[in-house]
Amino acid sequence: LYLLACNFFLNQTTYAVSTNPYSVAVVDVNNDYKPDIVVTASQVSGSVSVLLNADNGTFNAQPVYPVGSYSYSVAVVDVNSNTKPDIIVANEGSNNVGVLLNAGNGTFNAQTTYIVVSNPYSVAVVDVNSDFKPDIIVANSGSANVGVLLNAGNGNFNNQTTYTVGNNPHSVVVVDVNSDYK
Repeated sequence: LYLLACNFFLNQTTYAVSTNPYSVAVVDVNNDYKPDIVVTASQVSGSVSVLLNADNGTFNAQPVYPVGSYSYSVAVVDVNSNTKPDIIVANEGSNNVGVLLNAGNGTFNAQTTYIVVSNPYSVAVVDVNSDFKPDIIVANSGSANVGVLLNAGNGNFNNQTTYTVGNNPHSVVVVDVNSDYK
């Protein structure tokens, strides 16, 4: 981590997280108005590390949360409408998407998993059906499709609906390309 000071970066500060960090999200997870860091580890026994902002340019490590293997992508969004951002992770080696609901104060519940087709590599979380609940979109690299898991409310998701795409999708981004607010 580098801090910007007067047009130059200060010396690097290193923080311990699980082996093979792969994906990073920066968002306030404990409602203290300071950005925190969420990191996935792409290893056989996947994990998510949370580093809480200490407000002095440093971060405090929190417990490491086990998730599925090869967790290549993370998104942090409030999926159960309690104003606390939750962690969503693509567990490529376990063929599932994990949702860790925010328990408050920067801590998270154990993941709830949702089976997807094959090798989920990337996740995005956005409301795709205009019901004001964020849904999960996942690139399934092993099955050449993108899956959509609609939010059923309270942080629960329906089984995925898949849409065929080209071979080996490794990233997914959702945007309104025709300005219809969908």
